[in-house]
Amino acid sequence: MIIGHLNALPQAGLPQALYTILSRPDCTLQALSARDDGRWQPENAAWFCHIGPAQTQPREDRHTEYHHQWADIQVVLAGDECIYAGVRSVEQPGDEERKPDLFITSSSEHNVAIRLGAGDFAVFYPGEPHQALCAVDSPATVRKAVFKIPRTVLEA
Repeated sequence: MIIGHLNALPQAGLPQALYTILSRPDCTLQALSARDDGRWQPENAAWFCHIGPAQTQPREDRHTEYHHQWADIQVVLAGDECIYAGVRSVEQPGDEERKPDLFITSSSEHNVAIRLGAGDFAVFYPGEPHQALCAVDSPATVRKAVFKIPRTVLEA
């Protein structure tokens, strides 16, 4: 897990592959904020990004998820959210694979709480559990960009 701000990428300690993606001119806070909602994938890129609004909810109403083949870079473009995360795998037999490589677990072991505002991001590697879209004070709409980075890009 890595946290940072789009306007301070060198301080985040990102591996080169992720730094290269987030330092692109079309990945600045201003550029991402100006994009239309929906899926965006630059030509010949192995990664893609979903941009759009989402509703935060009380923590107890949110699920914990993890992935095997993809890393997430969750960037808040507008609004605030809390993400609770863990540094150890919480995978259990019977976890639900809701979509390809989106596993939902009933475990709620989280020892990290992150509050993200506009321009802040959190990186979750394959296997790292995260509970996103938790309300800061009360439910609210946030606009996010969620980058999906294949494991192969991280291992290159």
